[in-house]
Amino acid sequence: MNQHAPLKSNAARLSVISNSSLIILKLIAGVLSGSVSILSEAIHSGLDLVAALIAWFSVRLSAQPPDKNHPYGHAKFENVSGVIEALLIVIAAIWIVYEAIHKLYNPSEDLSHLEIGVGVMFISSIVNYFVSRHLYKIAHLTDSIALEADALHLKTDVLTSMGVAVGLLLIKLTGFLILDPLIAIFVALLILKESYVLLNKAFHPLTDAGLSIEEVNFIQSIIGKYLDGPIDFHRLRTRKAGSIRYVEFHLEVPGHWTVTESHRLCDMMEGEIEAKLPGTEVSIHVEPLKPEENIL
Repeated sequence: MNQHAPLKSNAARLSVISNSSLIILKLIAGVLSGSVSILSEAIHSGLDLVAALIAWFSVRLSAQPPDKNHPYGHAKFENVSGVIEALLIVIAAIWIVYEAIHKLYNPSEDLSHLEIGVGVMFISSIVNYFVSRHLYKIAHLTDSIALEADALHLKTDVLTSMGVAVGLLLIKLTGFLILDPLIAIFVALLILKESYVLLNKAFHPLTDAGLSIEEVNFIQSIIGKYLDGPIDFHRLRTRKAGSIRYVEFHLEVPGHWTVTESHRLCDMMEGEIEAKLPGTEVSIHVEPLKPEENIL
């Protein structure tokens, strides 16, 4: 279960380093140009850095083995991380909107050194594109919600940075300073959309919501392969914590079966489910068929 821990930790560390560098570049460009859209991007990257630090901490903590206080392990710390990151995104979006509205009513400030801002925004987009792609790759490989959340942060940063760069070019060509706060508001709306997607995905497992319909149907199809003759199942329950899926159900077998026979069938079911859905823990409760169903 901990085999992917170093891979996840290294990916999170890369995100921390890249975000730290981009924050410095954006702050310098924002101060030099006086652009609120660039400063909003610096704030966004600041939140990305916090998110990256939280992701790094959570993937390290979630890899810890079960202990006395956490007998089911620490996997849900990744979900907690995702929820916190989503809330941070909301805070960033609100702050950006506030600053942009203030700028709309006070547009007298001239923008300067826009070429520096454009260059920094393009550099930010390129860097975040490759880091985000790497994080998505590791997130899908390890089924890590914390890394996926971090990758989603950076994916949005790619779009918003590119949008700001294009907007600054338009300001340079047209002289319409009002484009700067309008672009900042557009950035905030994209960030809010990001937070909704992330919060929805990270929060559900904390409430022990079941797996997706597709995954449940897949599990049922595997179980169905073993229902030969007077064998049945019921009370299938699923949930997820971090990258770990939990599956449990009641298996009805003929009353004359020995413990060894029942155990062998359970082993085959568990083995196939865990092989085809990596990171799954299966628990089967065996019980005899009802007398009228117990065919010899």
